[in-house]
Amino acid sequence: MTTVFVLASASPSRLGLLRSGGISPRVIPSAVDEDQIVSQLPADLADEQVVTELASAKAHAVAAEHATALARETGAERIYVLGCDSMLLAEGELLGKPHTVERAWERWQSIRGKSAHLITGHALAEVAIDGPGPHANTGVGRVITEWSTTTVHFGTPSDRDLRAYLETGEPLECAGAFTLEAMGAWFIDAIEGDPSGVIGVSLPLLRRMLDRVGVSVSELWDPELAGAAAAGGQPPPPS
Repeated sequence: MTTVFVLASASPSRLGLLRSGGISPRVIPSAVDEDQIVSQLPADLADEQVVTELASAKAHAVAAEHATALARETGAERIYVLGCDSMLLAEGELLGKPHTVERAWERWQSIRGKSAHLITGHALAEVAIDGPGPHANTGVGRVITEWSTTTVHFGTPSDRDLRAYLETGEPLECAGAFTLEAMGAWFIDAIEGDPSGVIGVSLPLLRRMLDRVGVSVSELWDPELAGAAAAGGQPPPPS
């Protein structure tokens, strides 16, 4: 049975994490307006639900817009679309991407030397496929959602190091203005929870979500990526 797994995100970190775990997804970034979605949510919605609603909107949008063409192109019998969204809950406020150095600098002034919670929402959309190959039509079936929460203990970088880090641009499109897997690791003292959830996709959580739709994660492993991992080498770059 041919299965296509789609990542509805342009995040290099999420793609790299999935590939290091043996999955080579189709990458189709969502174009949803996150600020607009958040503005339409109830004001008393729980923080975890805000993040999962964003993840769900991304998965649903990509599945609705692209699944038919993908089914016709690949002849896939099953298509799953993963949407994710991460936000940092710091002192009662949900923080998304800072986008600019100055905004990132301001956020670090409030989190430096403190602890906060990184929430990553996950949404897995199951595509309903009707008809064979080039004649296939699709619809969005069930969308299941979950979230992971990890406590992050921030270090106390010097102003010089922090400014240099922010000016690399690395954390500007990351929730909370930090990264765990790259240069930002210098400034994270510890975490409590799942590190992959901080990077952008909780692999254990995704495995359990796939179980719920009847997919074993090993079915999605790319033999080339798995072979590279077994040999101790780096996965080949995406084609």
